[in-house]
Amino acid sequence: MEALAVIFVVAAGLAFGSFLNVCISRLPPHESIVRPGSRCPNCGAAIAARDNIPLLSFVLLRGRCRACHRQIAWRYPAIELAMAALWLLCWLKYGFTLEAVGTAVLSFLLLGLAAMDAETMLLPDTFTLPGIVLGVVYSAAICGRIRCALLSAAWGAAGAAIILAVAGVYWLMRKRQGMGMGDAKLVALIAAWLGPIQGLLVLFLGVLAAALYGIGVSVVRRRFDATDPLPLGSFLCGAALFALFQGQHALAWYASFFR
Repeated sequence: MEALAVIFVVAAGLAFGSFLNVCISRLPPHESIVRPGSRCPNCGAAIAARDNIPLLSFVLLRGRCRACHRQIAWRYPAIELAMAALWLLCWLKYGFTLEAVGTAVLSFLLLGLAAMDAETMLLPDTFTLPGIVLGVVYSAAICGRIRCALLSAAWGAAGAAIILAVAGVYWLMRKRQGMGMGDAKLVALIAAWLGPIQGLLVLFLGVLAAALYGIGVSVVRRRFDATDPLPLGSFLCGAALFALFQGQHALAWYASFFR
């Protein structure tokens, strides 16, 4: 029975990972995710159903389009595999429960936003705004009280306010935009789902990871340019995924130093 459950969860993760790839490709440029059907981004040829099976088609086609034989981006199987792995973790941690459904939805949103920000430096409202609402609804459903929903909304607003305050200070100092509204909405989404303590943990880890990445890139390029764009949202999403599964352990480890 457990083997069947694992197969079902992994298959669902691969299928939703394939759909997530469509969202990643089409939402930032404001294209429909329904029409037209799946097409090769290189030659524009329609992708047949037999070539649109998550992961398997990529392997059988050896990573190349059947029509033009050009390389298929590795992002497609990577997202499918990552989505399947995340959903399997959700099931292993929570089983078939409301918590598992909630963490699966949040994983879907975070993985998609991370990829979109990395590729386009955009965090579409079509993911962030519904994600904030779903976070508030999920919090209310978990504790069964309207008060929890209100608190969740308040944490989300507080998270967004922190980012907006930092962005405002940066603009006053440098007279240019450092962070966009997309980052503020993303932090609001994360805070609405995870609460204030883990929200702060995500903010700390995400900013730290982004800073280390920026330093690493500067070292490799042997130059530093503060104007180089950095997908902060991708690092925040990665930190949120870590907090989703290991946040409590990380906070407990940190608290142990003060006992």
